[in-house]
Amino acid sequence: MFAGEARGEVPPQAARALWWGAASLVLAVLGTSVLVAGAEHGRRLLVAMALVIVQVCALRWQTRAPVAVLAVNAATGLAVWALLPAVTLTGALLAAQVALCVVAATRPRRVSVGALAAMCLPASLALGAGGLADLAVYLLTVVLAWTAGQWRRAQQARMRAEMRRAVVEERARIAREVHDVVAHTLSVMVVQASAADDVFTQRPDQARVALRAIETGARSALGELRLLLRAFGADVGEDGAGEQREPGPSLAYLDELADTVRMTGMTVHVHREGATGGLPTTVDLTAYRIVQESLTNTLRHAVGADKVSVRVTVEGGYVKVTVVDNGRTPQIRSAAARAGRGLVGMKERARLVGGSLRAGPLPQGGFEVAAQLPVEGA
Repeated sequence: MFAGEARGEVPPQAARALWWGAASLVLAVLGTSVLVAGAEHGRRLLVAMALVIVQVCALRWQTRAPVAVLAVNAATGLAVWALLPAVTLTGALLAAQVALCVVAATRPRRVSVGALAAMCLPASLALGAGGLADLAVYLLTVVLAWTAGQWRRAQQARMRAEMRRAVVEERARIAREVHDVVAHTLSVMVVQASAADDVFTQRPDQARVALRAIETGARSALGELRLLLRAFGADVGEDGAGEQREPGPSLAYLDELADTVRMTGMTVHVHREGATGGLPTTVDLTAYRIVQESLTNTLRHAVGADKVSVRVTVEGGYVKVTVVDNGRTPQIRSAAARAGRGLVGMKERARLVGGSLRAGPLPQGGFEVAAQLPVEGA
């Protein structure tokens, strides 16, 4: 019917379309019945047709004040029936039934139930005029009109719930993206800043290398954040004219990601098996972010770690990602990883593409993150 109807807010175009449809129905059904029934009642016919026109005009405001329109159309409909008893009560109150449907769709349930009860009051007139058959037809059409409005109201409520859920999921996705970008870069920058501070006086050249690494990492993070903002329609470029969109994070840039960690002095081994070039974008980005977050956790939680191995394998319709380091104190690391949002975010990323992820300390020492992501149906 129309969006926002459960709150009484109807777009003008939808309101006009609803009015044209309702007016056409009333004129075609009730107008024809009045013309046929009043063919031999000259003055009554004119009055009845005038009342029909009033009903049609009142329907113009059915989305703004449906309860008032219902009252007007019910009163005029009863007047039409009183003037021309040959017109059934169900037909005479057709415009009121249309207004009842709108009331049920746009007003709270207690209001629509009251309107339904009010529309059932003339049922005794239908019983007296046409017996049980007319009574059954009248009550059936009134209840159907109310039920149709309630169905539409429920449909709109489901749509709003889906929209709210989509907004929440989108916010969570943005939060994960920002966390992955910022957490990794800041972890590398903290390590580099600490190294620069340690050798600033004795080895200024090495300190400069660390500072340049910090600058490079910060620029990279800013670039990723710009890409993220562009994806949501924000114009963050300094000069928007002719600006080319840069490619987003993917497994193609795994070596560059490893280089940022190598700048901290840690040894990073990257091993690939299978073709990673044709992966779906969601799977490609998810695998990249899992590796990025795993390396970040190594920098933050892997006490004494100096080596980390990254393996990405594409086989059997799956992308398998394994990140293993040689850090100590696995129990403390496991608790720290579970306390943060990094591990939770990785598991959620894997779940959203239909995959799975496990992470935990190894018996021989170190920490392992292993994910399996399906290529098809992601």
